[in-house]
Amino acid sequence: MWHYEDTLAAGADLCEPHAVEVLTRLAPARIADLIRFGVEFDQEGGKLALGREAAHRRSRILHAGGDATGARVEVALCRAAREAGVDIRERHFLTDLLVERGRVVGVRVLDPEGIVREFEGRNVVLASGGSGQLFSHTTNPSIATGDGLAAAYRAGAAVADLEFYQFHPTALELPGASVFLISEAVRGEGGILRDSRWRAFAADYDPRGELAPRDVVSRAILAELARSGERCVYLDVTHLPPELIQRRFPTITRFCADHGLDITREPIPVAPAAHYQMGGVLTNSWGETTLPGLYACGEVAASGVHGANRLASNSLLEGIVFAWRIVRRTLGDDAPEPPSALLPPLVVAGPTPNGSSLPAPTLSDIQRLMWEQVGLIRTAAGLDAARRALAGWASALRAPADRSQRELANLALVGSLMAEAAWLRTESRGAHFRSDFPTTAPEWRRRIVLRRPETAVRREQAATIARPVSAGDRREV
Repeated sequence: MWHYEDTLAAGADLCEPHAVEVLTRLAPARIADLIRFGVEFDQEGGKLALGREAAHRRSRILHAGGDATGARVEVALCRAAREAGVDIRERHFLTDLLVERGRVVGVRVLDPEGIVREFEGRNVVLASGGSGQLFSHTTNPSIATGDGLAAAYRAGAAVADLEFYQFHPTALELPGASVFLISEAVRGEGGILRDSRWRAFAADYDPRGELAPRDVVSRAILAELARSGERCVYLDVTHLPPELIQRRFPTITRFCADHGLDITREPIPVAPAAHYQMGGVLTNSWGETTLPGLYACGEVAASGVHGANRLASNSLLEGIVFAWRIVRRTLGDDAPEPPSALLPPLVVAGPTPNGSSLPAPTLSDIQRLMWEQVGLIRTAAGLDAARRALAGWASALRAPADRSQRELANLALVGSLMAEAAWLRTESRGAHFRSDFPTTAPEWRRRIVLRRPETAVRREQAATIARPVSAGDRREV
């Protein structure tokens, strides 16, 4: 029950409660699936070891290989897929969804040689991740260019919650080092945030201190940096036993050591970086999008689980729970979807390329604009400038010549959608902070849904993709 409540609280009153209930109820069985597939979670005293992260009221986070959980899960699932005979095509780049008579029937891709190929299927599941390359400082890999989201939007699928982008408070800020995530779990084990004068400051901004929600801690760090003029603050674990640090965080310890930093003796320089896209392709709790035949799960989806701010470590869990739900749906589970508990969404036509004669942007152009105007702190003027520039760049990239140009086009499109949604939401909530509208407004307890102009419907016609049912028709699934 606490996991359910903590998720709702972190989501700043914008989560879909049914989706959160599904996530938390099915979590134990899906974790058991991972163990069956060969994921060896860390143990203490013969029991699963549980860590604590931001905005969790109790220790409940499983980890594997200390701080290598994601990699261990990926290895196990890839091995299981190959053993099951799944045909895996690596290094194929999604360009478009194939749509016939209003239904998605396949995908068009570029293969590793740049040849266009098409694959047909009765159902298509997007699990393509996020768009962190929109920002100049990001923990995401270079391939996180919003390709799945952009393809779904172009095909006519509705997208939602794109104004909510999570910035992780503690990314390594070290000259000569790439942006590297310093896990939330470091603070969960007792890491202390300090300024350049060695003052612990987190509790000045929130009584939960280092374990306040990520948006709160990120803005606290940004405020400290603005006050001091420094490039970073410091995450201090030197008071913890060195053997604990090395056992619990071997990857972080090794990466920092490779760059000349002994974190058992020296503080870790950190600053916020773009980390996770809470919004995405609009789905219900079965992973169904507004396009028949198209499903989405994980970071590319907007399932309603995260609301305005994702609870730490719910991302891996969301991926496995809703992937399982999608399989159940395609196999014939027809359990109804309850109505949304939120106010009716604001459904609007998304931005269109404005015919501007702007030259095509570079990746740095997009990243700098997004970081400065659609980052941690936003204003109407900055968002308006961003949405106009991005629409112009989208026009300049309407006929991309190769994969890199396609990635830029996708980033320009997704960035324009994100800026549009952030400009529309005239309040601050969760990860979305407007300095010109710094408070949360009860009338904005609604989601913003964007659709391609030719597929958009009037606001009063589009309550939600969820199918309302009477209480007597609902059943446990």
